[in-house]
Amino acid sequence: MNRREELVGHLRKLQAAAPEIEASAVVSLDGLIIASNLPDAVEPDRVSAMSAALLALSMRISGELNRGLLEQVFIRGLDGDILLMAVGEDAVLTVISKREAKLGMVQYYMKRAARDIAKVLF
Repeated sequence: MNRREELVGHLRKLQAAAPEIEASAVVSLDGLIIASNLPDAVEPDRVSAMSAALLALSMRISGELNRGLLEQVFIRGLDGDILLMAVGEDAVLTVISKREAKLGMVQYYMKRAARDIAKVLF
């Protein structure tokens, strides 16, 4: 099994553990898709570029406002949520969840997945 397949396996495991998660991806900080489990209607390259840009800006804001090292970014839309979580210093885990998702559980499973993903990446 190659690295990408192993990462996709971790993303699928994450989505199986938390069925409210509709899609997920691992993205490099320079905006490249590393692995994804996204629906066909979602363009991975666009998700990766936007995730990296949002994470970079969020890291800068966190630093400028003396909030410490950024842990995650949360976006709430009318139809659902988007969560970004740092995976080490070089990648981000992006998750798209249903609006009714229990965010504490989603975050718990994301942290577990981020640890597993970091072991593969680093």
